[in-house]
Amino acid sequence: MAKQKSKTKKIIKVILGVITFFTLPSLLAFGFLFLKYNEPLPEGVLGEKADALAHKMLNALNHENYQNTNYLEWTFNKRHHYKWQKNDKMCEVMWKSYRVKLNLKDYSRSKAYINRIETKGKKAEKLIQKAIRFYNNDSFWLVAPYKVFDKGVQRRLVTLKDNKEALLVTYTSGGSTPGDSYLWLLDETGKPKSFKMWTSILPIDGLEASWSDWIITESGAQLPKSHKLLFFTIDMGEVKGSF
Repeated sequence: MAKQKSKTKKIIKVILGVITFFTLPSLLAFGFLFLKYNEPLPEGVLGEKADALAHKMLNALNHENYQNTNYLEWTFNKRHHYKWQKNDKMCEVMWKSYRVKLNLKDYSRSKAYINRIETKGKKAEKLIQKAIRFYNNDSFWLVAPYKVFDKGVQRRLVTLKDNKEALLVTYTSGGSTPGDSYLWLLDETGKPKSFKMWTSILPIDGLEASWSDWIITESGAQLPKSHKLLFFTIDMGEVKGSF
C-alpha cells in the first residue's frame, strides 16, 4: 500500500511538472506582453471633427473605387476562401470540404454544402453560423477602413501624445462582437498605417496591427495583402477586386 501511494505521488508530481514546464513559459510570455502592450481605451470627442477625419481617411483611399467594386476575392490565412458579390449581397465561404453560400441580406436563405452536396437541418445551420463568424472577422481585415460610416458606428477624434490626430471607431451593433473599438493611426494624407484594437476576443487591449501592405485591384480599390500583429502575419492571400 505504501509503495502504491509513493508511486501515485510520483506520477502526480511528474504530471504537475510537465504542466508547469509547458504553462509557465506561456504565462511569463503573456505577462511580458500584457505589461508591454496593454493600454486603456483612449478618450475621444464625438462630432464633426471626427467625421471630417474619417472622410479624410476614405478620400486618401479613393473610397469611390471601393464602392464601385462588386466582386471581391481573397483567402484568409490560407484557411478560409471567399468570393463576395458585394452588390448582390452574396458571399461564398469555403474551408476544408465545406462551402456555404451566404445570403448577407437574409441569412435564413443561405445554403451549405459538404463535398459539393447540399446539406440540410442542424448540420447546415451550424455550418452557416460558422461561415457568418468567419465572414464577419475575415472581411473586416479586408475592408475595415470602408466601414467607418456603417450603421451603429461611433467616431471619435483622439489627440495623441505627439499632438497628432487619430480616429477612434466603435461598433455598437452588428458583426459577431459588437462593442469592439479600433484606433486608426494615419499618415499625413489620412491613409491608414495601422490600428490598435480593444476587442472582446483579445486578452490584451491596445494591440496594434499594420495596415500598410496595400495593393490596387483591377477596380481601383485599395485593399491589404497582409497585416503584421506582434510576431504574426495575417495573410489575405491573392486579393482580387473587380466591377
